[in-house]
Amino acid sequence: MKWAKEAKQRMEEELKKETEEVNEEVKETAEETAEAIEEVLEGEVVEEAAEAEENPADKALAEAQEKYKRLFAEFDNFRKRTEREKSMRYDMGARDMVEKILPVLDTFELALKNVPEAEQDSPFVDGMEKIHKQFITVLENAGVKAIEAVGKEFDPNLHNAVMHVEDETVGDNIVVEELQKGYTYKDSIVRYSMVKVAN
Repeated sequence: MKWAKEAKQRMEEELKKETEEVNEEVKETAEETAEAIEEVLEGEVVEEAAEAEENPADKALAEAQEKYKRLFAEFDNFRKRTEREKSMRYDMGARDMVEKILPVLDTFELALKNVPEAEQDSPFVDGMEKIHKQFITVLENAGVKAIEAVGKEFDPNLHNAVMHVEDETVGDNIVVEELQKGYTYKDSIVRYSMVKVAN
């Protein structure tokens, strides 16, 4: 899908730019560390350090190692944070696209539901049903699933009750009719099911 490729490309460009900035910082710190070590090896340590109780070379080396460890930890945190953000951006883009596709799917299903009985067995209707099944399979493979509603107990986390009806044939708080299908994308709600509930 074009939108997914574009979103992926944008995220990769941003990641590349941020990685280059961090690499530049790593390079600068590495150069500073190398200079500090060279100074120690050549004996160009400041007089105060030479007079200190600790060996100046050991002290400079310990400082360089500490600086390196901090920089490495910062880079590792940056890398993990960037991966998380990249994943979140992709999911947000995919979820947005799913929201835009759902009304098209609703119209498709409504059209199939209202095919005249005389044309139910026509090759055209058969072809449309196969396309619909393929459409649903593609969405499911992408992580989009329809929320089960009819016959289930009303759940405000999944269903949106827009009508109540007195019906003694079913138990209290049971969904008796689905007015609009609800969907989830990777376990998060994209659209709540619009339902009629029995009192």
